Amino acid sequence: MNASARTAQRRSGQRRVRDEIKLLASLLHAFFHEWMGNQKNLSRHTVYSYRDTWKLLLRFASARKRREIAELSLADLRAGEVLAFLEHLERDRKVSIGTRNCRLAAIHSFFAFVAHREPLAIAQCAEIAHIPVKKRARPAMCYMDAEEIAAILREPDCSSLEGQRDHALLAFLYNTGARIQEALDACPRSIRFESPAQVELLGKGRKSRVCPLWPETVDVLKALLRRQPRADDEPIFVNRYGQPLGAAGVRFKLGQYVQAAARRVPSLATKRITPHTWRHYFSWLTMSGSHAKTL
Repeated sequence: MNASARTAQRRSGQRRVRDEIKLLASLLHAFFHEWMGNQKNLSRHTVYSYRDTWKLLLRFASARKRREIAELSLADLRAGEVLAFLEHLERDRKVSIGTRNCRLAAIHSFFAFVAHREPLAIAQCAEIAHIPVKKRARPAMCYMDAEEIAAILREPDCSSLEGQRDHALLAFLYNTGARIQEALDACPRSIRFESPAQVELLGKGRKSRVCPLWPETVDVLKALLRRQPRADDEPIFVNRYGQPLGAAGVRFKLGQYVQAAARRVPSLATKRITPHTWRHYFSWLTMSGSHAKTL
């Protein structure tokens, strides 16, 4: 092969690599903007979760291949690379099996999309589609009794705006059994303060449901809004800068209140209390009639 032929072959290979790099970029753009955003109209929380998965995967592949992220191609993300990424999540980042499976779901979804858009990559997509979710042991459900809930509800200092907000949020979770993000998204227009009081919650899959509110909860929410008024379409629970609270911040504050309440109710020290714990036994506590004394 003469020099000109070798040069032509080299240039052809370089063009092919550039085309493959552009293909991955265009597929990712189409997946997030066209498929997730326009066609599926998925919630922003799902989009953020998938985005975070791909940020982690691309950084991992970039480090393994010793190339910049912008130089990665679809061929760099084969099943072996995905399996190594999942192992990295569990071993190095110490994520739970549930989180590992969520990351895998985001990857599965993308390659299912690619299979429809890029027929030449079907074999690669099929290999990744066959990576199974990992089974996990399900621990016993953690719950609180009325005494423990009352002890936590007494912890926030309602003389301060922050403490009053925290007390109102915990009371809201206790009353409604809402997921933490459902509670943080609640705004005045979603609440009917007149009898029969109720709140409309927007949950997973953008499904809405109406939950009755106890008079005690209504009083707590009204007191918070008198002290910190919010527009009808603004979240009720905000930080000191007027920005919506985040779920991580709520978990941190709840942990502090649980730790303090455990000094008076020692059984709390043996339990892992999260915002979701309030949801587990909300129905039982409501039927038992214990809410009136608690709030």
